[in-house]
Amino acid sequence: MDIIISNSSGEPIYQQISTQIKALILNGTLKAGDALPSMRQLAQNLRISVITTKRAYEELERDGFIESYTGKGSFVKGQNAELLREEYLRQTEELLGQVCAKARQCDLSLDELKEMLELIYGGEGNE
Repeated sequence: MDIIISNSSGEPIYQQISTQIKALILNGTLKAGDALPSMRQLAQNLRISVITTKRAYEELERDGFIESYTGKGSFVKGQNAELLREEYLRQTEELLGQVCAKARQCDLSLDELKEMLELIYGGEGNE
């Protein structure tokens, strides 16, 4: 499991870890039942505090992506399709919000934005 920490990112380290592990789960790289590295091992590999990895794992568990068992470790939780869809929708909405803000900055009309989206998405016939 490759996790890359950016010191130049405005995002806290624990959140970078959590976000990257979520992405690995959502794209199928990590599957239900897969074991995650121990908090101590991950902290050692990334050269960060165990407290930071603990916070990342707690966030993942709170969001329903992993399950942790005392003495056994942390594992990818079986995801239901609706939870995955909601996460994808949330990410899409977030990205589209950023796109709309950029479009407004350069006075791109809604029609121009729709046309751009249709071209990028693959045309009107690919639904």
